[in-house]
Amino acid sequence: MATVELTTANFDEVTGSDGIVLVDFWAEWCGPCKRFAPVYERSSEKHPGIVFGKVDTEAQQALAAKFDIRSIPTVMAVRDGVIVFAQPGALPESALENLIQQVEALDMDDVRNKLAEQKH
Repeated sequence: MATVELTTANFDEVTGSDGIVLVDFWAEWCGPCKRFAPVYERSSEKHPGIVFGKVDTEAQQALAAKFDIRSIPTVMAVRDGVIVFAQPGALPESALENLIQQVEALDMDDVRNKLAEQKH
């Protein structure tokens, strides 16, 4: 599956649905972003059940600000509308695959319970 361009107009809709969405915050001028792009694209082809989104931080500055993106690339994982991972830095392919396995293995009921406990 090809990557999906995420904007302020579609971000909440895409990331708020059930399932896994990976988000790559990037910019055209960013060398590490350009090196990470083919790794991200290959993973998107291996995992057709996962949405792979990209946010151009130059064009979508409001989204970058909303998530306090200070370093790019930053990879974010969202599962069932909950942000379960966010980390700056280009991941090697093995680390990206490992992240996907970990997100797939999450017990989302447990995650929601822990989030609810933190709010109290």
